[in-house]
Amino acid sequence: MDFMTGLKRTDYCGVLTMKDVGREVTVAGWVQRQRDLGALIFVDLRDRTGIVQLAFDERCDKEVFDKAFTVRSEYVLMARGTVRERSAKNKDIATGDIEIDVKELRILSKSETPPFEITENCQTAELTRLKYRYLDLRRPDLQKNILLRHKITKVTRDYFDENGFVEIETPILIRSTPEGARDFLVPSRIHQGEFYALPQSPQLYKQLSMVAGFDRYMQIARCFRDEDLRADRQPEFTQIDVEMSFVDMEDVLAVGEGYIKRVFKDILGVDVSLPIKRLTYTDAMNRYGSDKPDTRFGMELYDLTDTVKDCGFGVFTGAIEGGGSVRGITAKGAVKTLTRKEIDKLTDMVRGIGAKGLAWVRLNEDGSVASSFAKFLTEDEMKTLLQKADAQAGDVVLIIGDTKNSVVLPVLGALRCEVAKKLDIIPKDRYDFLWITEFPFFDWDEDAQQFVAMHHPFTAPMDEYLDTLESDKANVKAKAYDLVLNGVELCSGSIRITNPDLQKRMFALLGLSDEEAYAKFGFLTDAFKYGAPPHGGMGIGLDRLIMQMLGCESLRDVIAFPKVQNASEPMTECPAEVDEIQLDELGIKVK
Repeated sequence: MDFMTGLKRTDYCGVLTMKDVGREVTVAGWVQRQRDLGALIFVDLRDRTGIVQLAFDERCDKEVFDKAFTVRSEYVLMARGTVRERSAKNKDIATGDIEIDVKELRILSKSETPPFEITENCQTAELTRLKYRYLDLRRPDLQKNILLRHKITKVTRDYFDENGFVEIETPILIRSTPEGARDFLVPSRIHQGEFYALPQSPQLYKQLSMVAGFDRYMQIARCFRDEDLRADRQPEFTQIDVEMSFVDMEDVLAVGEGYIKRVFKDILGVDVSLPIKRLTYTDAMNRYGSDKPDTRFGMELYDLTDTVKDCGFGVFTGAIEGGGSVRGITAKGAVKTLTRKEIDKLTDMVRGIGAKGLAWVRLNEDGSVASSFAKFLTEDEMKTLLQKADAQAGDVVLIIGDTKNSVVLPVLGALRCEVAKKLDIIPKDRYDFLWITEFPFFDWDEDAQQFVAMHHPFTAPMDEYLDTLESDKANVKAKAYDLVLNGVELCSGSIRITNPDLQKRMFALLGLSDEEAYAKFGFLTDAFKYGAPPHGGMGIGLDRLIMQMLGCESLRDVIAFPKVQNASEPMTECPAEVDEIQLDELGIKVK
């Protein structure tokens, strides 16, 4: 093995061009591949900027030539030589017009054969790649993602700095103040039996920063939530956290829109049109069955309740009599794709997420009608239903009925997205932004049989509902807003409660006694007694934003060292057991 002594890297591999011909350079990196042609040896050397070809021929020093003969994939090399024009050019790489005529070669580290090939779009199972994540991260597509993440982070800091925001780091070890998800708890050695929590967000500290007079705060914050994982969720994630004083909702949304426009322009060259369109929560649910709707395609929901209320189909009439509704979507031109077999699959899907079943009508191209419930409707009733559905020959109508709209709407919303995927009607390379506003202040928890805060207990109600907080919880609306992109929630925020009395009312409405509320949040309400400015803010999910910008399927593609479905990390095999000595120091016994 060789050492670097006396050599210094002068250039990255992927940046050399014809302008560098004749110049002596020193490059370093990993061997992508070696090609032995007898009197000629070529080595493709790779670093994070790209690949450059190293050339060894009969003019080369024999010791150097022999050393080149021994190199294998993923060896770490440093090479000094002269840039020259290639005789056989390669249009597939940026440096394909040139190569390096090597004069000096050093093998800095050897490599065993990797468990998978270090190539773009590697097909090796993800779990294997995550086990060897340090190798996976050598792949050009993942390196591109991580490098773009760096650039997005830089643009983020630049934008907020230019707009007068101060970056303030808030604590990682905090008091446990559950915000809906479970906290990650950290035992204290010094205060045995007591625990810190890892922050689900910097919410309380950023509000206290407003009280402290830092009227424009931001932080690229690490957040932690002990919850089940999905493709767009990790137990630890990064949030662009923002808070502003002396503002209303319009001010906060304007800052958010300005950031989105800036980052998409600087990183992707995409012009986002402002202002971003808005929908109220109620309109979003009624039209799309979701508070984070994908608006890149139509297939909007429609209400069939009045149309079928007097029909003979008990599934429909029973849902309506029980206080619910009957609603549908029309899949245009879908009759060939949504066969009976495919509809059966969709039926299983909706049952899995809460529906009792799926009613359907297939309008065959010859004009005939096939339906799961046709025998219960008269010809005129079916005709009226299809008119309401705007259904033509070749279309498929899918209908959900239930006694609870909290079932009908989200199930139909999920069905809408699934059908769109099957029909392949979702446009690619399109960014549809949407603000969702006027969220319900409360959300009904079926398990607990009580109202809970839909966002968090520090969100302010809209002024016109202050007198009905106690008497009409179901209809109170909040000064809350979410930013949605292509069906993915990117941002959530609100105007905050700053009046101590109103905050006390909010805690009481959530079932907290004065003593409980003060024990958990007394430091915040005490602070409000000393002059709290009106303030509001938002948290933008950096990981989700990057995932959407790069068109990735999973957050794991944009995070250097992610967790898998069970919240473990295959590479380090954490979480893991710890020594009894460590547990004793913390006063902890494991059952």
